[in-house]
Amino acid sequence: MSQIQSGILQDIPSLARYLTFTLENIDSAPAALAELRDIVDTQDTVVGFGVSLVDALGGNVPGIRAFPAWSGSGMDIPATQSSLWCWLRGSDRGELLHRSRHIEKALAEAFSLESSTDAFRYGTGLDLTGYEDGTENPVDDDAVDAAIVNSTDEGMNGSSFVAVQQWLHNMDGFEDMTTTEQDHTIGRRITDNEEIDDAPDSAHVKRTAQEDFDPEAFVVRRSMPWMDDEYAGLVFVAFGKSFDAFEALLNRMLGKDDGIVDALFSFTTPITGSYFWCPPANDGRMDLTALGLQEG
Repeated sequence: MSQIQSGILQDIPSLARYLTFTLENIDSAPAALAELRDIVDTQDTVVGFGVSLVDALGGNVPGIRAFPAWSGSGMDIPATQSSLWCWLRGSDRGELLHRSRHIEKALAEAFSLESSTDAFRYGTGLDLTGYEDGTENPVDDDAVDAAIVNSTDEGMNGSSFVAVQQWLHNMDGFEDMTTTEQDHTIGRRITDNEEIDDAPDSAHVKRTAQEDFDPEAFVVRRSMPWMDDEYAGLVFVAFGKSFDAFEALLNRMLGKDDGIVDALFSFTTPITGSYFWCPPANDGRMDLTALGLQEG
């Protein structure tokens, strides 16, 4: 456990901020990342690296790749790959603001800020639809097995791969559904969160039953709702020991194997998509050995 960025396995916080960055100056990147390593604690801030940055640094991260664009059954899922991702976790918006500014300044010589998205915990961990998010999340040792890399490759043991998507909800469209239609879209009753056995095959729960895949497609979800002045939705965050489980789930949602599209697409649309590798930790600091960056 000491080799894992501990924020990955902790419950979602009250508030969060997601930062993405674009690499602008590779020559300045090692110094900027060394400074980032010194100021993040891997508990309140989780960091991930995109494939373009890993390759630019000459890193050796087996399994890293760019987020692919998907299309299927009239659905398009965009790829908006970034170089660097930071998930800031906390409970005070002011503190998150100052921490994000600190990170931006540390990276400024090599990276430009691409996006900043604020998110929050809704109720007991609900999506904005009112349904519980991540009911089937693995916990304890099962979460470690699903989300954390077990490897003898240098700098890889304790790391994780994460898929990040921002989904935009059509809240009016969802609220126009009857309660039964909503329940059948999700596959659970909103009243008690129980799975509905006779829900349509398009119900999200049936599309993404992780134990029904071969091999099983378990991921550790740490998704949180987001909103701004006009729009709202979910920042979907799924950690895995590889990207394979996430891709199996998304292919099933798109009906790639049987032509049945996930009913989730009836009211929500992904507008971003990125993959990142989250390095392991060493005494609470990122271990960047796999990137060829040694301790200073």
